[in-house]
Amino acid sequence: MSRLAAGIWVSAYLTRLRLADIPAFVTSKGDETAGAVLVKSNTLDGQARLFQRSLDLMTGARVWIVLAEGPEPEVDASIKKQKRFDPDLWVIEVEDRAGRTLLEEVGLAD
Repeated sequence: MSRLAAGIWVSAYLTRLRLADIPAFVTSKGDETAGAVLVKSNTLDGQARLFQRSLDLMTGARVWIVLAEGPEPEVDASIKKQKRFDPDLWVIEVEDRAGRTLLEEVGLAD
């Protein structure tokens, strides 16, 4: 199965969020072609969740899993740790009080 370049996926994701009036920002730009992507969901109340794409070994499908959640500083520490291991990492911060990320929408796990 072919994989969409990270930079193209990020651009499409940011467009979907903008069309839904959900603010989002690239806080760390990774490799345009093969960089992994983390999505931080900031609910603006001091809490956050960090999502990472993963492979479901049972179905072979790509899914978003929660890598970290809790107080925002703890989630930020998790991002820092991930960036030490992967300097090509993309980090997108989504700011929405309801915690919407749109990651469950068709096409965003690809």
